[in-house]
Amino acid sequence: MGNTQSDVRTRINDRYARMSKSHKRIAAYIMEHYDQAVFMTAAELGENLGISESTVVRFASGLDYEGYPEFQKALEEWVKGKLNTLQRINAKYGGSTQSEILSAVLSADVEKIQDTMEILDPAAFETAVEIILEAKNLYIVGIRSCEPLADFLSFYLNMVRKNVWLIRTTNVTELFEQMIRIDAADAVIGISFPRYSMRTLKAMEFANDRNAKVITITDSVHSPMCLYSSCNLFARSDMVSIVDSLVAPLSVINALVVALCLKRPNEVREGLEMLEEAWNNYQVYLNDEINFIGEEPILNYSLKRDENA
Repeated sequence: MGNTQSDVRTRINDRYARMSKSHKRIAAYIMEHYDQAVFMTAAELGENLGISESTVVRFASGLDYEGYPEFQKALEEWVKGKLNTLQRINAKYGGSTQSEILSAVLSADVEKIQDTMEILDPAAFETAVEIILEAKNLYIVGIRSCEPLADFLSFYLNMVRKNVWLIRTTNVTELFEQMIRIDAADAVIGISFPRYSMRTLKAMEFANDRNAKVITITDSVHSPMCLYSSCNLFARSDMVSIVDSLVAPLSVINALVVALCLKRPNEVREGLEMLEEAWNNYQVYLNDEINFIGEEPILNYSLKRDENA
Protein backbone atom coordinates (compact mmCIF):
# COMPACT_ATOMS: atom_id res chain seq x y z
CA MET A 1 0.00 0.00 0.00
CA GLY A 2 1.47 3.41 -1.02
CA ASN A 3 1.22 6.82 0.51
CA THR A 4 0.84 5.47 4.05
CA GLN A 5 1.72 8.74 5.74
CA SER A 6 -1.12 10.89 4.36
CA ASP A 7 -4.54 11.08 5.99
CA VAL A 8 -7.90 10.49 4.33
CA ARG A 9 -8.54 14.17 3.55
CA THR A 10 -5.13 14.61 1.92
CA ARG A 11 -5.60 11.54 -0.26
CA ILE A 12 -9.06 12.68 -1.35
CA ASN A 13 -7.80 16.18 -2.15
CA ASP A 14 -4.80 14.85 -4.11
CA ARG A 15 -6.91 12.53 -6.25
CA TYR A 16 -10.17 14.46 -6.56
CA ALA A 17 -9.50 15.94 -10.02
CA ARG A 18 -8.89 12.45 -11.47
CA MET A 19 -11.90 10.76 -9.85
CA SER A 20 -14.94 9.53 -11.74
CA LYS A 21 -18.27 11.26 -11.13
CA SER A 22 -19.45 8.55 -8.76
CA HIS A 23 -16.20 8.66 -6.79
CA LYS A 24 -16.46 12.46 -6.55
CA ARG A 25 -19.95 12.02 -5.07
CA ILE A 26 -18.52 9.69 -2.43
CA ALA A 27 -15.64 12.08 -1.70
CA ALA A 28 -18.00 15.05 -1.37
CA TYR A 29 -20.29 13.16 1.02
CA ILE A 30 -17.41 11.99 3.20
CA MET A 31 -15.85 15.45 3.44
CA GLU A 32 -19.19 17.14 4.21
CA HIS A 33 -20.61 14.39 6.48
CA TYR A 34 -17.54 12.59 7.86
CA ASP A 35 -19.17 12.33 11.31
CA GLN A 36 -21.89 10.15 9.78
CA ALA A 37 -19.82 8.33 7.12
CA VAL A 38 -17.37 7.01 9.71
CA PHE A 39 -20.10 4.70 11.10
CA MET A 40 -21.34 3.43 7.70
CA THR A 41 -20.46 0.17 6.02
CA ALA A 42 -19.67 0.22 2.30
CA ALA A 43 -23.19 -1.04 1.58
CA GLU A 44 -24.81 1.64 3.77
CA LEU A 45 -22.74 4.43 2.22
CA GLY A 46 -23.60 3.20 -1.26
CA GLU A 47 -27.30 2.96 -0.45
CA ASN A 48 -27.27 6.47 1.00
CA LEU A 49 -25.78 7.83 -2.25
CA GLY A 50 -27.70 5.60 -4.63
CA ILE A 51 -24.61 3.79 -5.92
CA SER A 52 -23.35 0.23 -5.65
CA GLU A 53 -21.36 -1.22 -2.77
CA SER A 54 -18.64 -2.29 -5.21
CA THR A 55 -18.22 1.35 -6.33
CA VAL A 56 -17.61 2.39 -2.71
CA VAL A 57 -15.04 -0.41 -2.32
CA ARG A 58 -13.28 0.70 -5.52
CA PHE A 59 -13.26 4.26 -4.16
CA ALA A 60 -11.37 3.06 -1.08
CA SER A 61 -8.92 1.11 -3.26
CA GLY A 62 -8.41 4.19 -5.41
CA LEU A 63 -7.14 5.98 -2.31
CA ASP A 64 -4.49 3.23 -1.89
CA TYR A 65 -6.29 1.42 0.92
CA GLU A 66 -6.31 -2.39 0.77
CA GLY A 67 -10.06 -2.45 1.26
CA TYR A 68 -13.01 -0.60 2.73
CA PRO A 69 -12.31 -1.73 6.34
CA GLU A 70 -8.84 -0.17 6.20
CA PHE A 71 -10.28 3.00 4.67
CA GLN A 72 -12.93 3.17 7.41
CA LYS A 73 -10.28 2.74 10.10
CA ALA A 74 -8.23 5.59 8.57
CA LEU A 75 -11.38 7.74 8.41
CA GLU A 76 -12.03 6.99 12.08
CA GLU A 77 -8.51 8.13 13.00
CA TRP A 78 -8.97 11.36 11.03
CA VAL A 79 -12.34 12.05 12.69
CA LYS A 80 -10.81 11.47 16.13
CA GLY A 81 -8.23 14.12 15.30
CA LYS A 82 -10.98 16.55 14.34
CA LEU A 83 -12.92 15.88 17.51
CA ASN A 84 -9.87 16.51 19.73
CA THR A 85 -9.89 20.27 19.08
CA LEU A 86 -10.89 21.09 22.66
CA GLN A 87 -8.01 18.99 23.97
CA ARG A 88 -5.58 20.94 21.77
CA ILE A 89 -7.05 24.22 23.01
CA ASN A 90 -6.64 23.11 26.60
CA ALA A 91 -3.04 22.05 25.95
CA LYS A 92 -2.20 25.47 24.48
CA TYR A 93 -4.23 27.80 26.70
CA GLY A 94 -4.97 25.72 29.80
CA GLY A 95 -4.05 27.60 32.95
CA SER A 96 -3.74 30.95 31.13
CA THR A 97 -5.48 34.05 32.42
CA GLN A 98 -8.10 35.78 30.26
CA SER A 99 -5.62 38.57 29.56
CA GLU A 100 -2.97 36.06 28.45
CA ILE A 101 -5.48 34.32 26.15
CA LEU A 102 -6.42 37.67 24.59
CA SER A 103 -2.78 38.56 24.01
CA ALA A 104 -1.92 35.12 22.61
CA VAL A 105 -4.83 35.06 20.15
CA LEU A 106 -4.21 38.60 18.90
CA SER A 107 -0.49 37.90 18.54
CA ALA A 108 -1.27 34.74 16.56
CA ASP A 109 -3.50 36.75 14.22
CA VAL A 110 -0.78 39.35 13.71
CA GLU A 111 1.62 36.54 12.84
CA LYS A 112 -0.83 35.17 10.28
CA ILE A 113 -1.09 38.55 8.55
CA GLN A 114 2.70 38.77 8.46
CA ASP A 115 2.94 35.27 6.98
CA THR A 116 0.28 36.18 4.42
CA MET A 117 2.33 39.19 3.31
CA GLU A 118 5.19 36.80 2.55
CA ILE A 119 3.25 34.10 0.68
CA LEU A 120 0.78 36.23 -1.29
CA ASP A 121 1.95 36.72 -4.89
CA PRO A 122 1.58 40.39 -5.97
CA ALA A 123 1.22 39.31 -9.61
CA ALA A 124 -1.67 37.01 -8.69
CA PHE A 125 -3.26 39.87 -6.75
CA GLU A 126 -3.05 42.16 -9.79
CA THR A 127 -4.48 39.43 -12.01
CA ALA A 128 -7.40 38.96 -9.61
CA VAL A 129 -8.19 42.68 -9.74
CA GLU A 130 -8.25 42.64 -13.55
CA ILE A 131 -10.40 39.50 -13.70
CA ILE A 132 -12.93 41.01 -11.27
CA LEU A 133 -13.14 44.24 -13.28
CA GLU A 134 -13.44 42.57 -16.67
CA ALA A 135 -15.91 39.76 -15.88
CA LYS A 136 -19.43 40.18 -17.26
CA ASN A 137 -20.89 38.40 -14.23
CA LEU A 138 -19.02 37.76 -11.00
CA TYR A 139 -20.05 34.87 -8.74
CA ILE A 140 -18.84 34.58 -5.13
CA VAL A 141 -18.91 31.28 -3.23
CA GLY A 142 -18.09 30.89 0.46
CA ILE A 143 -19.68 28.24 2.66
CA ARG A 144 -19.77 27.54 6.41
CA SER A 145 -17.18 29.60 8.28
CA CYS A 146 -16.22 31.31 5.00
CA GLU A 147 -19.74 32.62 4.43
CA PRO A 148 -19.09 35.90 6.33
CA LEU A 149 -16.08 36.53 4.08
CA ALA A 150 -18.20 35.98 0.97
CA ASP A 151 -20.91 38.29 2.34
CA PHE A 152 -18.38 41.02 3.10
CA LEU A 153 -16.74 40.78 -0.33
CA SER A 154 -20.10 40.75 -2.13
CA PHE A 155 -21.36 43.79 -0.21
CA TYR A 156 -18.43 45.97 -1.24
CA LEU A 157 -18.01 44.65 -4.78
CA ASN A 158 -21.61 45.68 -5.45
CA MET A 159 -20.42 49.26 -4.92
CA VAL A 160 -17.63 48.82 -7.47
CA ARG A 161 -19.39 46.98 -10.29
CA LYS A 162 -22.66 45.49 -11.49
CA ASN A 163 -23.71 41.85 -11.77
CA VAL A 164 -22.20 40.49 -8.56
CA TRP A 165 -23.91 37.27 -7.50
CA LEU A 166 -23.47 35.85 -4.01
CA ILE A 167 -24.18 32.12 -4.11
CA ARG A 168 -26.22 30.97 -1.12
CA THR A 169 -26.79 27.24 -0.91
CA THR A 170 -27.32 24.30 1.39
CA ASN A 171 -26.71 21.68 -1.31
CA VAL A 172 -24.92 21.18 -4.64
CA THR A 173 -28.17 21.20 -6.64
CA GLU A 174 -29.03 24.76 -5.54
CA LEU A 175 -25.47 25.81 -6.27
CA PHE A 176 -25.64 24.68 -9.91
CA GLU A 177 -29.08 26.24 -10.33
CA GLN A 178 -27.70 29.64 -9.34
CA MET A 179 -24.66 29.30 -11.64
CA ILE A 180 -26.37 27.62 -14.59
CA ARG A 181 -25.66 30.48 -17.04
CA ILE A 182 -21.99 30.99 -16.18
CA ASP A 183 -19.72 31.07 -19.25
CA ALA A 184 -16.34 32.20 -20.56
CA ALA A 185 -17.21 35.88 -20.10
CA ASP A 186 -17.79 35.39 -16.36
CA ALA A 187 -15.67 34.76 -13.27
CA VAL A 188 -16.10 33.08 -9.91
CA ILE A 189 -14.34 33.69 -6.58
CA GLY A 190 -14.21 30.62 -4.36
CA ILE A 191 -13.28 31.08 -0.69
CA SER A 192 -12.40 28.00 1.34
CA PHE A 193 -10.05 27.01 4.14
CA PRO A 194 -9.63 23.76 6.09
CA ARG A 195 -11.98 22.01 6.44
CA TYR A 196 -12.33 22.62 2.71
CA SER A 197 -15.88 22.70 1.38
CA MET A 198 -16.59 20.19 -1.37
CA ARG A 199 -19.54 22.33 -2.46
CA THR A 200 -17.21 25.25 -3.08
CA LEU A 201 -14.82 22.94 -4.94
CA LYS A 202 -17.65 21.66 -7.12
CA ALA A 203 -18.68 25.24 -7.92
CA MET A 204 -15.15 26.00 -9.07
CA GLU A 205 -14.98 22.80 -11.10
CA PHE A 206 -18.31 23.68 -12.75
CA ALA A 207 -17.08 27.19 -13.57
CA ASN A 208 -13.81 25.83 -14.94
CA ASP A 209 -15.70 23.37 -17.17
CA ARG A 210 -17.67 26.35 -18.54
CA ASN A 211 -14.37 28.17 -19.28
CA ALA A 212 -15.07 30.92 -16.73
CA LYS A 213 -12.17 32.58 -14.92
CA VAL A 214 -11.67 31.11 -11.46
CA ILE A 215 -10.12 32.94 -8.49
CA THR A 216 -9.55 31.20 -5.19
CA ILE A 217 -8.88 32.64 -1.74
CA THR A 218 -7.42 29.76 0.26
CA ASP A 219 -4.51 28.82 2.51
CA SER A 220 -1.78 27.19 0.40
CA VAL A 221 -0.72 25.54 -2.85
CA HIS A 222 -1.79 22.24 -1.32
CA SER A 223 -5.41 23.34 -1.10
CA PRO A 224 -7.76 21.39 -3.42
CA MET A 225 -9.24 24.78 -4.38
CA CYS A 226 -6.16 25.31 -6.56
CA LEU A 227 -7.17 22.42 -8.85
CA TYR A 228 -9.53 24.56 -10.93
CA SER A 229 -8.27 28.07 -10.22
CA SER A 230 -6.46 30.30 -12.70
CA CYS A 231 -5.54 32.78 -9.94
CA ASN A 232 -4.68 31.87 -6.34
CA LEU A 233 -4.63 34.30 -3.40
CA PHE A 234 -3.12 32.64 -0.33
CA ALA A 235 -3.81 33.70 3.26
CA ARG A 236 -2.96 31.96 6.54
CA SER A 237 -5.96 30.81 8.58
CA ASP A 238 -4.90 27.87 10.76
CA MET A 239 -5.20 28.29 14.49
CA VAL A 240 -5.38 26.13 17.61
CA SER A 241 -8.89 27.19 18.49
CA ILE A 242 -12.51 26.11 18.34
CA VAL A 243 -13.09 28.75 15.65
CA ASP A 244 -11.24 29.54 12.43
CA SER A 245 -9.02 32.61 12.32
CA LEU A 246 -10.24 34.68 9.37
CA VAL A 247 -8.25 37.84 10.07
CA ALA A 248 -5.65 37.32 7.32
CA PRO A 249 -8.19 36.30 4.62
CA LEU A 250 -10.29 39.34 5.53
CA SER A 251 -7.23 41.56 5.15
CA VAL A 252 -6.65 40.17 1.66
CA ILE A 253 -10.29 40.88 0.80
CA ASN A 254 -9.93 44.41 2.18
CA ALA A 255 -6.91 44.92 -0.06
CA LEU A 256 -8.89 43.68 -3.07
CA VAL A 257 -11.72 46.11 -2.35
CA VAL A 258 -9.35 49.07 -1.95
CA ALA A 259 -7.50 48.22 -5.17
CA LEU A 260 -10.78 47.90 -7.07
CA CYS A 261 -12.09 51.19 -5.69
CA LEU A 262 -8.94 52.96 -6.87
CA LYS A 263 -9.40 51.41 -10.32
CA ARG A 264 -13.01 52.64 -10.60
CA PRO A 265 -13.34 55.75 -8.41
CA ASN A 266 -16.16 57.28 -10.47
CA GLU A 267 -18.37 54.20 -10.26
CA VAL A 268 -17.78 53.93 -6.52
CA ARG A 269 -18.55 57.60 -5.96
CA GLU A 270 -21.73 57.34 -8.04
CA GLY A 271 -22.85 54.25 -6.15
CA LEU A 272 -22.26 55.83 -2.76
CA GLU A 273 -24.14 58.97 -3.77
CA MET A 274 -27.11 56.89 -4.92
CA LEU A 275 -27.07 54.97 -1.62
CA GLU A 276 -26.90 58.17 0.42
CA GLU A 277 -29.85 59.58 -1.49
CA ALA A 278 -31.86 56.41 -0.95
CA TRP A 279 -31.01 56.35 2.77
CA ASN A 280 -32.12 59.96 3.15
CA ASN A 281 -35.29 59.64 1.02
CA TYR A 282 -36.50 56.48 2.72
CA GLN A 283 -35.24 57.31 6.21
CA VAL A 284 -33.23 54.10 6.38
CA TYR A 285 -31.27 55.28 9.40
CA LEU A 286 -34.14 57.05 11.17
CA ASN A 287 -33.74 56.40 14.90
CA ASP A 288 -31.01 53.89 14.05
CA GLU A 289 -27.88 55.97 14.53
CA ILE A 290 -26.77 58.38 17.23
CA ASN A 291 -24.58 61.38 16.52
CA PHE A 292 -22.98 63.69 19.09
CA ILE A 293 -23.05 67.49 19.26
CA GLY A 294 -20.48 68.35 21.86
CA GLU A 295 -21.13 65.84 24.59
CA GLU A 296 -24.86 65.50 23.94
CA PRO A 297 -26.13 62.59 21.77
CA ILE A 298 -28.86 63.33 19.22
CA LEU A 299 -30.82 61.02 16.96
CA ASN A 300 -29.75 60.97 13.30
CA TYR A 301 -33.03 61.93 11.61
CA SER A 302 -33.46 62.12 7.85
CA LEU A 303 -32.19 65.25 6.13
CA LYS A 304 -35.68 65.67 4.63
CA ARG A 305 -37.49 66.05 7.96
CA ASP A 306 -39.72 69.09 8.34
CA GLU A 307 -37.54 72.05 9.33
CA ASN A 308 -40.58 73.73 11.05
CA ALA A 309 -41.45 70.73 13.17
